[in-house]
Amino acid sequence: MALLLPILVFVGMYLLILRPQQKRMKQREALVRAAGIGDEVATVGGVIGVIVAEEDEQTVALEVDTDVELRVQRRSIGEIITKADEGSDEGSDEGSDEGSDEGSDEASDED
Repeated sequence: MALLLPILVFVGMYLLILRPQQKRMKQREALVRAAGIGDEVATVGGVIGVIVAEEDEQTVALEVDTDVELRVQRRSIGEIITKADEGSDEGSDEGSDEGSDEGSDEASDED
């Protein structure tokens, strides 16, 4: 009986404190790994920029203004503001087809 109480306290601490913290750490690690070239990110220090190069596994280059690049550690990325569209080439082809249809509709409206 005396041994049961400390075991219950340890299990309770694990479920209420340690397990959620481990889950948050895994989510953060996945976020940092998912950041790629073209993504607009904010660092934990408040710097906002677009990833323009991945120098190695630990370091990326952020373009914060025209011709201004900062090298930052990947782990300093706090959030991804906007994700670069990886399928943007496919989407732009479809968009250009639709755009040309709209242009022909406008041309017929002018007649």
